[in-house]
Amino acid sequence: MSMLAVEGLGITFGGVTALADVSFEVKPAEIFAIIGPNGAGKTTLFNVISGLYPPRQGRVRLNGEDVTGLPPDRLARRGLSRTFQNLQVFFRMTVAENIMVGRHLHERRNVLAHLFTLPSVLAQNRATRAKAENLLAFVDLSDLADRTAGSLPYGALRRLEIARALATEPKLLLLDEPAAGCNPVETEEIDNVIQKIAASGVAVVLVEHDMKLVMKISHRIHVLDRGRTIAQGSAADVRNNEQVIAAYLGRHGQREAARAQD
Repeated sequence: MSMLAVEGLGITFGGVTALADVSFEVKPAEIFAIIGPNGAGKTTLFNVISGLYPPRQGRVRLNGEDVTGLPPDRLARRGLSRTFQNLQVFFRMTVAENIMVGRHLHERRNVLAHLFTLPSVLAQNRATRAKAENLLAFVDLSDLADRTAGSLPYGALRRLEIARALATEPKLLLLDEPAAGCNPVETEEIDNVIQKIAASGVAVVLVEHDMKLVMKISHRIHVLDRGRTIAQGSAADVRNNEQVIAAYLGRHGQREAARAQD
């Protein structure tokens, strides 16, 4: 069974078609990339899948369940988590505290217990901190746990945001341009984290403009242009597709994509 199934999704804004009849499936442990030029509908697609926008047509299925139009909090409880193009980090909190916030779905909430700081609350806080430390080790940020998030370099903030998304224990993770603004070293660190996530069994759907990253790590690639699917397949299939070259990669981008596989 697929972890995510998108079936004929369509949405319009003020008469402008943002998505039209988009369909694909993503398997557990798969890295599935969505690419295309600016305005192709990539982030809109993410927003429909993650419940921010209701589709005008089509269905979204998560692990076989029809979740079309469910709000983000209910989707999170069913195993979907995401990051955004712009950093959504609590800069005045510590690195560990940022991840602890992401554990709220797995914590018991009782006003009286928290008011009187009962032993159960202290035990829960210790468990949440331990989980946060495990996730920091997973994204190679252990030595920064007690640093204020605002003091971190940009690439570390990107990994912190991914770690917080993982704190909900997702089965499906949507990453919206996780390497945007990163230098080559930071991009390589993001690359390693994404591959580790997939290796753990989580399905990863990735929107990204860095073609070297996309071509290197993606199992399959889905290409959008003006809200419509123009290609889907392996990295080799996509980078040699004449329609993709014309709409997005260009000949220079095709050569860059090819080098990513060398």
